[in-house]
Amino acid sequence: MTYMYVFSDYLTDLLTVYKQKLGKTFQSINEGISQHGTSTLLNEIYTELYITEGGSGEVNNEHEVRQIETASRRPATQEKPINCNDLFKDKPVRTVLTKGVAGIGKTVSVQKFILDWAEGKANQDIHFIFPLPFRELNLMMKKNLSLMVLLHTFFSKVKELGTIDCDTYKILFIFDGLDECRLPLDFQKNESLWDVTESASVDVLLTNLIKGNLLPSALLWITTRPATAHHILPESVDLVTEIRGFSDAHKEEYFKKRISDQSLANSIITHIRSSRSLYIMCHIPVFCWIAATVLERVLGEAETGAIPKTLTQMFTHFLIFQIKHRNQKYQGKCDPDLQWTRKMILALGKLAFQKLEKGDLIFYEEDLRECGIDVSDVLVYSGVCTQIFRKEFVLHLGKVFSFVHLSVQEFLAALFAYLTFISKDRTEQLTLDLSVIFNQSTVSDFLKSAVDKALQSENGHFDLFLRFLLGLSLESNQTLLRGLQTQAESSSYSKEETVQYIKEKIRENPPSEQFINLFHCLNELNDQSLVKEVQTYVNRGDYFRLSAVSLSPAQWSALVFVLLNSEEELDEFFLQKYYPSDECILRLLPAFWKLVEPAVNTKMVRITSAQAASASSSEVSQPATVCSIQGVLSGCTFTIIVV
Repeated sequence: MTYMYVFSDYLTDLLTVYKQKLGKTFQSINEGISQHGTSTLLNEIYTELYITEGGSGEVNNEHEVRQIETASRRPATQEKPINCNDLFKDKPVRTVLTKGVAGIGKTVSVQKFILDWAEGKANQDIHFIFPLPFRELNLMMKKNLSLMVLLHTFFSKVKELGTIDCDTYKILFIFDGLDECRLPLDFQKNESLWDVTESASVDVLLTNLIKGNLLPSALLWITTRPATAHHILPESVDLVTEIRGFSDAHKEEYFKKRISDQSLANSIITHIRSSRSLYIMCHIPVFCWIAATVLERVLGEAETGAIPKTLTQMFTHFLIFQIKHRNQKYQGKCDPDLQWTRKMILALGKLAFQKLEKGDLIFYEEDLRECGIDVSDVLVYSGVCTQIFRKEFVLHLGKVFSFVHLSVQEFLAALFAYLTFISKDRTEQLTLDLSVIFNQSTVSDFLKSAVDKALQSENGHFDLFLRFLLGLSLESNQTLLRGLQTQAESSSYSKEETVQYIKEKIRENPPSEQFINLFHCLNELNDQSLVKEVQTYVNRGDYFRLSAVSLSPAQWSALVFVLLNSEEELDEFFLQKYYPSDECILRLLPAFWKLVEPAVNTKMVRITSAQAASASSSEVSQPATVCSIQGVLSGCTFTIIVV
């Protein structure tokens, strides 16, 4: 549609004032800090995110860290990158659905889009942008009102326009955070609505706006985590995009922007690259912020103690930093009030634990009361622990609380679980499915039960929780957290029993994503014995060629883990030197795709089914460079040749 309407001076001035107000609202970024902290101008710190075009609104219930790890191993494809400001350009698109895991940058992308528009840098053909986050719409779910009154409630300046006419104005609605929506969004049963002045529930207004009954010419942009993308009818979506977070180059750019001392920034980048698990997590911008917060202090201020290399160590240091920051800021002293701190952490940890199974990232006052938490206490916690638990005031309608990221929530849930178990205080009635792990008598049995519980989840829902729980059992991490547990609660146990139990689970040949997480668990326990068994066969100077040895299934699993976590580019892998079973071949596939990825970028990959009645193949061609890779998988149901 072409908008030929010539605005009066009054309307032009109104649009200018509206843009200025919206620009002022979105010009700053808090990076995990609530209103109590200091904000930074978005344009000063913004780092471009990798966004791809294409995909579907299909359900993906896998743990989001598992999705990030899988994406980091994904071979190059024909995905089309797209700039955030180009979502509605040069194509007949009404509704865009953007997917991305928690903390990957969906909200920041929305913020940058609005800011660029308000500052006249992009999308100037759009007259009005109306950002309506679901976390704010939730607070109006019991109200009956028209679409126009809804807009007047959120954007008082719009009242001066009267009724909005899509034939006159090009309008964009942005609904950020579908995964946070508490509305039913019942597209099938909700009544149809065609008049923007007719009153209905907020749920009815939204479903009719998305279906195109209300303001059919208006543009819509909806963001969501992958698990809830299917809540929007596929026929209502014209374009699906996915935010992949930071590329490797963007990670370095972020740290160099975030850390003013470039020598320190380079040291942080070097350290992050030395730990594959940390480096992969840095695809998530929020984790980059956590890493920068911790490492800037540890590396820059010459603090004593080991530099964090595992996820548990990183989050433990982050928690300690926040506790110290709270005392310095609010009490003017460095030594924390241990009794108050313990109470605060256990309260937040309990909330985190009880909400873990649902994967909820935002909470309202009624959620806190349902968990048996005193709302007034949590208001204090959110005020003094601003970078862990945030409080937001929304339109004076109520308060919204959230952990800064799902991984912080999982860490606190694990800390709560561990402290609750070793305190031997089981008086709290925890009725969640996960609470079965408390029905044990020793720390070893408690951790084994947690391993079993995590393995029962096909989508890896408790993968990160398990890593944190195991890491917290180490004496080195308990030493860091001294004060949160009493002398009587101090746990003395040998990790060897837990290590052997995890190795047994690896030998049982679980699915590839599960055994990879089990190796990450061993890493959190500082045990690399199984990996070292395989590394003795690995000649790093000869592109990981292995001697002609027969490896056990557990060693094959370790080999895959070694290959996937290597920083070196894998050029050759001669499988014919081994004696693998079909099962081991299937286990090698994740590592094989890492081998194939450079070839997909540079040469031709031919995949042929050996058992097909008539050979079928698919080819992917790219401009050739000097690259020769040969891998033959024999003795299995397929053959893959890279030429």
